[in-house]
Amino acid sequence: MDYTIIPYNEKYRDDMIFMVLEAKDALGRVPRLNEDLLDVQKNYLDTGDMFWLAIDENDRVIGCIGYNSIPGTTEVKLHRLYIKAARKRQGIGTRLLHTVELHLREIGKTAAHVHLGGKEYFESRSFYPKHGYVEYAPSMMKKEL
Repeated sequence: MDYTIIPYNEKYRDDMIFMVLEAKDALGRVPRLNEDLLDVQKNYLDTGDMFWLAIDENDRVIGCIGYNSIPGTTEVKLHRLYIKAARKRQGIGTRLLHTVELHLREIGKTAAHVHLGGKEYFESRSFYPKHGYVEYAPSMMKKEL
C-alpha cells in the first residue's frame, strides 16, 4: 500500500477530521474533536507553522501531524499525530514524525516537545521514546533536534 506525505491542503479537511475521530474511537476513547483541526489554516499555517497529511493511494487521509512554535524560543510543540486505525504499525507515524523533524532542523528549530495526555495515550508513551524523545515532566517529552 502506497501513501504520500503532503503539506496540509484544505480539500482534505473533512476527511482528516473523520480520520482523527475514527482513530480516537479505535482506542476506545470518546471521539471528540480538537478545535484547532476545524481551521488548520488559521491555527497552524497562518502563524508560520506547518501541518502535514499522509494520503493513501485512494486519495484518503490516513495520518496527520502539525506543530506550533513556542514564542520567544527556537522550540516547538508537536500536535495531532494520528494514524488511521487500520493503517497503524506500517511506518506512517514514523515517516510523518521524520518529515516534521527534518523541516524543523531546516528552519533552525532546536527542540520538539510533545504532550502525551493521560494514560489512555498508551501508544504515544511507547512511540515517542523509540524516536529519541525523553520525559522531562509528567506527560511531557522532548527531543533535541
